[in-house]
Order: sequence, then C-alpha cells, then structure tokens
Amino acid sequence: MIKYLGSKRRLVPILVDLFLRSGSSRVLDLFTGTTRVAQALKKNGADVTAVDTARYSEVFGKCWISLCESDINATDMEDALAYLMSLPGEPGYFTETFCENARFFQPHNGSRIDRIREAIEAEYKDSLLYYPLLTSLILAADRVDSTTAVQMAFLKKWSARSYKELELRSPVLLRGNGRTVIGDAVSLSGTLGSFDLAYLDPPYNQHRYYTNYHVYETLVAWDHPEHYGVACKRVDSRDEATKSVFNQKRRMPQALHDTIHNLDAEYLVLSYNNESWLALDDLIKMCSHYEMVKALSFDSKRYVGAQIGIYSPNGEKVGKVSHLRNLEHIVVAGPAEGVSRMTNGYRNSVGGKTDQSNNFHQHELFVA
Repeated sequence: MIKYLGSKRRLVPILVDLFLRSGSSRVLDLFTGTTRVAQALKKNGADVTAVDTARYSEVFGKCWISLCESDINATDMEDALAYLMSLPGEPGYFTETFCENARFFQPHNGSRIDRIREAIEAEYKDSLLYYPLLTSLILAADRVDSTTAVQMAFLKKWSARSYKELELRSPVLLRGNGRTVIGDAVSLSGTLGSFDLAYLDPPYNQHRYYTNYHVYETLVAWDHPEHYGVACKRVDSRDEATKSVFNQKRRMPQALHDTIHNLDAEYLVLSYNNESWLALDDLIKMCSHYEMVKALSFDSKRYVGAQIGIYSPNGEKVGKVSHLRNLEHIVVAGPAEGVSRMTNGYRNSVGGKTDQSNNFHQHELFVA
C-alpha cells in the first residue's frame, strides 16, 4: 500500500477480529482511503462496499474491491506490465511539475511515469486491466518518492528510495464480491442500502486528504491542471467543492452525527484518536441510539512526519517533536449480545467501566 496518513495498518487485525466475531457478511467501509481495511475484510469473506471521495481511492477500490481475481487473466496482466515497463521515458507534465518545479520524484522516474500513464490511458481505458494497471503505477511511484508520507512538501535532499528505478508489479487481486462508490459520506450514508456492519474512519482534523495526496489525484485524473505553491498543488484545491465538512471544526460534529444516524447498519465500528476534535465521550454519545456501545483504546506510534519534526521550505528545523505516540480509539456499537461477543477478551488492566441505562461503554488501554 502507499504511505498514508491515518493508515490503520496496526489496527487491521483487531478490526478483522471484530468483524469475524460479529458474524457479519455485508460490510460498508465509508471512508475507505487506500482500501486497506476493506481489503482485509474482503479477504476474510465480507461483501464490501467501499466509499470515498478521492480519485485514487476509486482506483484502489475498483482494483481490489470491485474486481474478483477471476475477472483478470494473469497472463494478460503480466504481458501488459512487461509492455509498459519496456517503454522509454518521455518527459511531460508530470516530470515538469512534480520533478522539476517540485521535487517529489527524480526526473528519470518522472519521465517514465509520464510515458506509462499516457499508454495506460490510450491503450487500456476500456479494459478490465485499466484499474489494476493504474494501481500498479501509483504503488510504483510511491516506492520511489521523496516525501515523508504526505505531498504537502518534499524532502530537501533526495530520499534513498528516489534513486531506484520505477518498477511495475502486479497487484494481488482478491476473491469475492464488492463494489466501489465515489461520493460524499454525509449525502450517501442514507442511500447505500442495508449492512450488517458499517466501519467509519472519518478525517480527524483540518488536514485535507485532497491536498495531502494531490499528486495521486492528478496522476489518476491525468488532466494537467494549473497549480500553485512550492508543492504544485492543484488549483482546484481552493474550490469549495473539493473541501470536506469533516475538515471544518465547527461543522464536523453535526456531519458525523448525521452520517452515523443515517446509516442502516446492525453494527457500527468507528475508529478515531485522541488528537481529534471530538472527545471519546462525544463519539459514544453519537452512537447512543444503539443498544450497547463499548470503546477500546490502543496505544500507537504517530505517523512518520510527526516523528521527524517541522521544517521550513529551506530545510531548516523550525519546530520540535511534541510527542511520539497517541491513542487510537475503536467504538463498537450494536445489539448488546453481539457487542459483548465482539469485545470479549479486549479487557486489560487499564481503565474502568460505567453502566448508563442501556448503554455500556468501556475505556481500556492496549498496545497495538
């Protein structure tokens, strides 16, 4: 997977365990991002609906969630990758923008990204191979970038991996069913159908995924947009249409409340952390229409950028690292018997529990 802010890599085993214990089949992943969680659930038998607003999320979703491995002929895929790898580099918009004006990639890789992306669009647009090939290209680019996991800035000196040659690899497709939907979570939440379990991992603060991963937005859209700033962000990043209510402190609580209450799901699993605008008690209250609510908290290492520190555009360190770890919260809500079954055993020595009418919640600390 690509390097990603808010990745749930460490929590995936726990989320899969909660899903399996729930006995669910139809699952909604409403803020799917890289589809890491959706993939893990699909691998374990879920019929997943993956939803997000990002273009790269659509690509990942249509590769790993919508497609079944039997839909793609492995030989055709390998032949396509071999052909694309054989193409000589040809500098274009991507090289000029993200390798010369900015320094996200070295030009020798940028020119190959330009040429391969053009070929995918021209020769595979109407093929089932289109989304797996785009996925392969994004992952290949991520392996040779020069960033600290977000694309709001690049490293002053080229990263060691940026010297490597771009290499396309075949994404491992999954068995099973699924679908991918692109759109806003608030407006879609009541229209997606009925689910056994809904998983929500909404944005935590003002940092926007549209700008954090604008290079991949452009690589997928392939629309050669006007750009601005040192990072060459898409000019439409300034448009209101590209801004999420979940990145607005005053509006986000009501938006999340409405999204949760509009869902048709027997169980709800919500992940958040203690650096967010909402406190854990606020999240529990939002889920109080369920018969039972339990909250688990897991100690976790912060993302790599937070561990490195804050630097000026000239590469000078201008800020100190405040802390290296945080708490990842998982709120589990649904029928009392099922929630108890799902969370049984996630009990340890830290924290207490309170019983308020029909709603039980538990604050516990674990190492993830």
